[in-house]
Amino acid sequence: MDGSIVISIVIAFLVVRWFRRFMNTATYLPQWDNVLKQSWLVFIVFIVIGQLFSIKDSHLNDWYLFITFSGVVVALFMMRSYRPARTLLLAVIPFMFCFLVSTLLESIVPSFAKQYGDLLDSSKVFASIWLFTFVIIARNQKKTIEADRLKQEAEAERTRMIEAQNADLEQLVQARTAELMGQKEELQQALVHLQAAQNQLIQSEKMASLGELTAGIAHEIQNPLNFVNNFAEVSVELVDELKEELAKPEIDKDYILDLADNLTLSQQKINHHGRRADAIVKAMLQHSRSSTDERQLIDINALCDEFLRLSYHGLRAKDKEFNAELVTQFDPKADKIMAAGQEMGRVLLNLFNNAFYSVSEKKKRKIGPADYMPLVQVGTKRLSDQIEIRVRDNGLGIPQEVLDKIYQPFFTTKPTGEGTGLGLSLSYDIITKGHNGTLKVNTSENEFAEFVITLPASDGISVS
Repeated sequence: MDGSIVISIVIAFLVVRWFRRFMNTATYLPQWDNVLKQSWLVFIVFIVIGQLFSIKDSHLNDWYLFITFSGVVVALFMMRSYRPARTLLLAVIPFMFCFLVSTLLESIVPSFAKQYGDLLDSSKVFASIWLFTFVIIARNQKKTIEADRLKQEAEAERTRMIEAQNADLEQLVQARTAELMGQKEELQQALVHLQAAQNQLIQSEKMASLGELTAGIAHEIQNPLNFVNNFAEVSVELVDELKEELAKPEIDKDYILDLADNLTLSQQKINHHGRRADAIVKAMLQHSRSSTDERQLIDINALCDEFLRLSYHGLRAKDKEFNAELVTQFDPKADKIMAAGQEMGRVLLNLFNNAFYSVSEKKKRKIGPADYMPLVQVGTKRLSDQIEIRVRDNGLGIPQEVLDKIYQPFFTTKPTGEGTGLGLSLSYDIITKGHNGTLKVNTSENEFAEFVITLPASDGISVS
């Protein structure tokens, strides 16, 4: 067998092998890939046959290559939807045409082929250049397509991961939503309990105010009752002396008249202090009958004076050693305002209690000069169409860092157990929301605190 034929068969085998890899026939032409994969058996058969029969045709090697390229052309045609296959098809067809014409002429008309050998060789060279050029183009196209494929796969993978993450996030959102719904229900229950506790604390604050008011009333009414008891005892003694004198044989009329005058004076004192106690009781009954919704004309000067004394005596009832100087400056023009007496009394009582507590604590802590004397001042003043009430003490004052919080519910500067933190909050609401007034504070820490209440005047008369 001619060595050139073997070389041609080897070249054909390598062409098929390169074609399979380059065109990735396992993916784009799977039905032909197994056939191409086993083509080496066909080439071995050709070599064996040639060796057995001692085939030495010089043109046989060309036909081996032609058949191989023909198979490649058929495969490329079947893969024409693949862009690099179309490019290779354009590259191989001219090469095949030149190769076929040259082989046919050399086999059938050798003289013609010899005469135009240079032209045929040139056409083969041109066809080879054409082939390799388009192979390079197809290779670049394949790289581009492969890059696009990898990009699409990466995009698909990214999309799949995003979808998976979205699914996971959706599950997390659903779980979190269920958790938040559970927390919402718990918070709603907590809010209900908190509101109930708040109402209970407000009621406790009111009861605490009532307790302090009651202590003040008890101390205030105790004075006239003591006078009544004392003068009643004196009256009994005077009556006994009068009986003894009348039982004597000789009656001293002047002494009897003197006893009668003293007895009359004692009865007048009893009557005076009895009326005082009666006035206190009636005032408290009137105060207790007032409601937050009912407005009536009240004497603001009398109300301030009354609750100042009640607050003071209430603290004195708890602390016998406490003493303070009380200074009142009531403007006669600030007499009547339209207000709810019970609510205004609660506000004044709260401000007075805070003032007395502040000066008492300052005295106990020994802050200030050694001769420090607790002082609480209360004043009223008519300002145009408003009534102003000032409550000032020379106690601990209010620290600047908590000044913005004093009207917040449940905020207190008092130690635990000595205040609910609702007094000033309720007072602020009563003055601002219930009576269309204002409640402001001026203070300096460890020096003084002054609360200023302004209320609309009831008569509508402007005072210049």
